[in-house]
This record gives sequence, structure tokens and C-alpha cells, in this order.
Amino acid sequence: MKFTDFGFDQRLMDGIDASGYENATPVQEQVIPLIMAGKDVIASAQTGTGKTAAFLLPLINKIITDPHEDHTNNALVIVPTRELAIQIAQHMEGLSYFTSVSSIAVYGGGDGNAFVQEKKALSQGADVVICTPGKMMAHIKMGYVKLAGLKYLVLDEADRMLDMGFYDDIMFIIDNLPKKRQNLLFSATMPFKIREMARKILHQPEEINISISKPNEKIIQSAFIVYDNQKIPLVKHLLGKTEFKSVLIFCSSKINVKQLTRDLKRAKFLADEIHSDLDQEKREDVLLQFKSGRLPILVATDILSRGIDIDNIELVINYDVPHDGEDYVHRIGRTARAAADGTAYTFVSVKEQRKFLGIEKLLGKPVPKAQMPEELGETPTYNVLQSNNHTGNKRFKKPRRFYNKSNK
Repeated sequence: MKFTDFGFDQRLMDGIDASGYENATPVQEQVIPLIMAGKDVIASAQTGTGKTAAFLLPLINKIITDPHEDHTNNALVIVPTRELAIQIAQHMEGLSYFTSVSSIAVYGGGDGNAFVQEKKALSQGADVVICTPGKMMAHIKMGYVKLAGLKYLVLDEADRMLDMGFYDDIMFIIDNLPKKRQNLLFSATMPFKIREMARKILHQPEEINISISKPNEKIIQSAFIVYDNQKIPLVKHLLGKTEFKSVLIFCSSKINVKQLTRDLKRAKFLADEIHSDLDQEKREDVLLQFKSGRLPILVATDILSRGIDIDNIELVINYDVPHDGEDYVHRIGRTARAAADGTAYTFVSVKEQRKFLGIEKLLGKPVPKAQMPEELGETPTYNVLQSNNHTGNKRFKKPRRFYNKSNK
């Protein structure tokens, strides 16, 4: 289906053409007509399927063609991270370039000037506000945010927001919105807690499901079974063996991000890091360098596992096994986007084997095991019933699961 088939206003079509869009993705093809018809929507889609444009395009079209109040905020898009807020705002700017639709990204970590700009926009009214929950709640509590005329609410990456503990913030915001509005909820997964929240927020929603919880078939997946002290040498070997233009490496902790980045720089690799210890200006600068191709290797925590819109990432390395199967799908989904192919390597230490088995069960098949280079030494066998694979005399204890927000 082509974008010309949706009946968009010509001003929006000019922005679509300028952005290089021609054919709609499956999620866009199913979701856009429902939003245009005024329906509430709950949609789940595999990462990289184009869901951002699926809600931005009909929102922009409705704002420029339907009557609405002046000097109020017309649409609210709530997202889990500042990186995603910035990215959607940039996407919005491109698509709405030939229209008069105004937008602003509202997120934490900015300076005093950013706060003044946000306050001015929220008090005078912007057509589309893209925000993180905590920062938006803070503005609302100060009493100047104009919400009486708001007509559209979008919750993007809803499952991620609940995982990050934003449920109360989201419900506070919603309690301050007009009862009559169009609601759109997007989530990679649909666990019970998402459906429970949807029942409280959405009115007779249409439900769309597009290939959730499975990686793109174009991704070549491999796993290396390793000891912990082999992980950094293996990263260096893989990066030294093949010259990749764009590599994203995920670690499960800031400590590992910092250590790996430091070792890569010492080995003369052009690499940098992103994690929550960096100030916002530094994080934006590093991400911009990576997007532009000036920085070929980026080491990050799960802060970038969802929502980052870069189509040319050739290799994703899971330096640590992700917490669960959904995180695995989102991490490796950063590669093989659009029409490109991609590769994903996962390093599985002895203590991570049981967790990785759970991921393989979600995928419905084992991930091929790669051969460790001989010069890096012997490796453990992949045997999830044993905690010490070279002796084979102890069973794994079921690992305790903790979620540490400060470690993201």
C-alpha cells in the first residue's frame, strides 16, 4: 500500500515525499486507517516496523484538517526515555515540515533554558507534545499546562514504561486530561499489566498485532559460550577481524560499559559510550556522532535497546545476555532494519546459560553456537543443568532477578 492511498492532506504528503517514504509497512497499513477514523487503538509490533510514523502521520493529518482549539496542547505522546522523545520529535519535524503543526519534546536532564522553553510551549499550547512521564508530571503540577482542549493521547513503548516504574506518573497525567479523547497505545509485548492499563484508558479499542516477540529473519544470530574473562578479548577479535561501519554493543551495567569502552579505546578502536551517568548534552553528542557514521562503535546500556531509529547498524553484540527474551529481541532488532541485513552476536558466560536458554525457548529454536578463536583459549560447554561445565558436578541455582533502575 502506498502513502498516497491514505488520503492525506497534500501538505503532509509533501513531507512524506521529502522524507523518502513511498510504501507503507504492515503496521502502518493497518493502524493508520483506524486512527484516521477516530478509533482507539492498542497495537503490538516488532521493533523496526515503522510504528512511529504509524501514529505521527494520522495525528498530523487530523490536526491540520480537523477543527481544534487554539492555544492548547492538542496531542500528547508519552515515551519512556529522553532519547526516544528526541528521536520522535526529529521524526515529527521532518514529516510536518510543510505544515503549520508545532511540536516540542519535553524531557528531563535539560538546563534552565530548556525548562523556560518547555514552560512557554506548554502554557501557550503546542500541537504535539512528546514527553517523558516524570518531566510532564512535574510541569502539570506547576499549574500552567493547558490540557482542556487535548484530543489525542499516545502511549509509546508502554511495556517499557511500566517496567521502568512509570505507571503512577502515567495515570497522574491521564487523570488531568479531558475524558473525551482518542487514545493510542503501542507496546512490543502485551502482558496482563498492559491489558489491565489499556482497559482503564482506552474506549472500545481496535487491536492490532504484527509479528511480536520474534527477531527479523534477516538477522544472522550467533552465540559464543565463554568465560567472563574472555568477553573483552573476543570483542577485540571480532572487531579487528572485520571492519564494520556501525557496531552497537549492549552491556547490562554501566560498569561493564565503562570498562569495555576504556579497553577498546586503549586498543585504538574508535568507540564511545552512552549510559545514565553522562549528562544529556554528552549523550546527544555521542548519539549524533554514531547516527552520522563518524563514530563506528557505540557501547551502551539498555537505554538504547528500544526506539533508536538508525537503519545502517551492521552488527549488534550482546556483551551480556539480556534480562529476558523480549529485551533480546529489542536489542538485536537494532540491526537488519529497513531492507538491510545484519548480524547479532551474544556472549554467554557460565552463569548466564540458564537465562539464555529461556531466550531460546521464546525464539522457538536454538541460536547457533559460534566457534571461539583458538588463541582465546578453551571455553565452557553449553549445558544449562550445570553451573561449572568443565567439571559438571554442580547444578545451577535458579537466579534471583533484580531490576535496578539506577543501573540503566
